[in-house]
Amino acid sequence: MKTKLSGFAVPYVIWMAIFVVAPIIMMVVYAFSNSDGGFTLNNFADMGLYASVFGRSFKLAIIATLICLLIGYPVSYMMAKEGPRFQKVAMIIIMLPMWMNFLLRTYSWMSILEDNGLLNQFFGAIGLFDLINGIGLRFAADPALYVPIDHFDMIGTQGAVVLGMVYNYLPFMILPIYSVIVKLDNSLLEAARDLGANNVRVFRKVILPLSLPGVLSGVTMVFVPSVSTFAISRLLGGGTQMMLGDLIEQQFLGGAYDPYLGAAISLVMMVIVVVCMAVMNHFGEGEEQAVML
Repeated sequence: MKTKLSGFAVPYVIWMAIFVVAPIIMMVVYAFSNSDGGFTLNNFADMGLYASVFGRSFKLAIIATLICLLIGYPVSYMMAKEGPRFQKVAMIIIMLPMWMNFLLRTYSWMSILEDNGLLNQFFGAIGLFDLINGIGLRFAADPALYVPIDHFDMIGTQGAVVLGMVYNYLPFMILPIYSVIVKLDNSLLEAARDLGANNVRVFRKVILPLSLPGVLSGVTMVFVPSVSTFAISRLLGGGTQMMLGDLIEQQFLGGAYDPYLGAAISLVMMVIVVVCMAVMNHFGEGEEQAVML
């Protein structure tokens, strides 16, 4: 049966063709081309030089996603179990940082984490460094060689990058999970309790499987921007924690201008992300079918 394209959908189709399909086609063409315009696979072979960047990007993205999940699920569950007024206030608190510019929020964390930032100033004000130096001098083999510390190195570390990811992307984990849990039918929970299930079993057998679609949506919405971020890693990583987004930007805008290699990296990253999303969606469908059975 043939379907006729609605007139209202034409602008959307044109928009998608120009700003989504066309760039993907250009990326694929560049990925398999060289500077002379000929076909080549060398761009993919050259990516082996940046295996550490791939590993770092996926490692930090997975860590940030897991932290967001560990924080976001309890917060979402608590919000869903409270009254409407509490939910509205909590939603405003969660969304409020997102009303500010992304770069402004990241720069704020720079002023907090840098060597003379707010956090190190606070530690110095409460005498933490004096305490540590006193302990270090007491147990140092040669006190004359002991180097006292006056700050913690927080900026320019992988921990700072993960912190920036969690802070910026945590709402994208909370909101999908909350939207699913808040719509759960209370009669299902009451039926499980009537059949003798305790609270732990109700959560494990009913709430968690039914909330899995929200979890998968949150994981996807956090993992995808985390693995491809470049502003957070550049600002909070101090230029020492290069990730895939930084590498791709470097190929297009940096001194090592090589758009063909940048396109190849982008294509591989897109394929990996799509495969991960497909696996998570398949896993979610399996869990939903298990619950129905």
